[in-house]
Amino acid sequence: MILGCPKEIKKQEYRVGLTPHCVSAYSRRGHKVLVQKGAGEGSGFEDQEYAEAGARLVGTAEEAWAADMVVKVKEPLPEEYRFFRRDLILYTYLHLAAAEELTREMLETKVKGIAYETIQTDDGHLPCLTPMSEIAGRLSVQEGAKYLEKTFGGRGVLLGGVPGVERGKVAILGGGVVGMNACKIAVGMGAEVTILDISTARLAYMDDIFQTQITTLVSSERNIEKIARESDVIIGAVLIPGAKAPRLIRREHLKLMKKGAVLVDVAVDQGGCFETTRATYHDDPVYLVDNVIHYCVANMPGAVARTSTLALTNATLNHGLLLADRGVEAACAESAPLRRGLNTLDGRCTHRGVAEAFGIAYTDPATLL
Repeated sequence: MILGCPKEIKKQEYRVGLTPHCVSAYSRRGHKVLVQKGAGEGSGFEDQEYAEAGARLVGTAEEAWAADMVVKVKEPLPEEYRFFRRDLILYTYLHLAAAEELTREMLETKVKGIAYETIQTDDGHLPCLTPMSEIAGRLSVQEGAKYLEKTFGGRGVLLGGVPGVERGKVAILGGGVVGMNACKIAVGMGAEVTILDISTARLAYMDDIFQTQITTLVSSERNIEKIARESDVIIGAVLIPGAKAPRLIRREHLKLMKKGAVLVDVAVDQGGCFETTRATYHDDPVYLVDNVIHYCVANMPGAVARTSTLALTNATLNHGLLLADRGVEAACAESAPLRRGLNTLDGRCTHRGVAEAFGIAYTDPATLL
């Protein structure tokens, strides 16, 4: 199979879909890899490294997209839709439940779309989403702490406090991978941390892991109002795999919040879990609504591109090799996690969460394989 790795064109996206190590792995299996010149520079990988690993460097996106299988990081942007065609294998983050135009373009052109974020093991683990969730969770507190500073328009509160002064208050909505990693950093910084989840078992686990250093609350309207009133930073970390995120913080809650408090929405790729969320970029990451700062960067891990690329490709490589070796249909028939990652095939929507988001027909992928 011929694989293509185009340069990411999303604003300030510095990650890359393949490292030179990945190129070597595909090449050893007999596949050919086309890498667009400069694709890896943002992550610290030079063209020469790709060439030495066995890639053929190409000068344009068109050449990279002409491959049988395109490996990316972020979802295609409208200017890339022209490269879509029947039987193209697209292996990347797609987040289709929050992107109706992209969904319909992929269905119309019959692209075979495998989304990193919905590849799921039998025990519910999301192996290709987890590393980015870990990074985004850790970054969320770092960014929240920064924009809480007065120089950035925040309340002027130090999360760790100092002797004689109360600590800053951080609330985390969701106790999954993002929430766990946000909690680690917030506790490490010395903040007063509250985490909310609908699962009492998960809350008990978090309480045990953090040895009662945190407060755990069942996610309810009353408790959401409570943390809205009290928190300096609220982190949205709720995920329903492949589906739109629930809107837990509504516009009316902002009126309860402190002036200069910070909302960080890690769920922005899936539509966000704040009603007032809109996607932003690293060069202009925040905006103000009702005196509350919103940080809603849709590719947070792109800020630490080297770490993120290495972590991501560690997780995506083996699934990608199976796709390249066997083709989409055979690979998905053989691998249940990949089958769950299949979002579009032959003009059909094969992920229930995406279909429900837009009221389109859902097709069980097993019937197409």
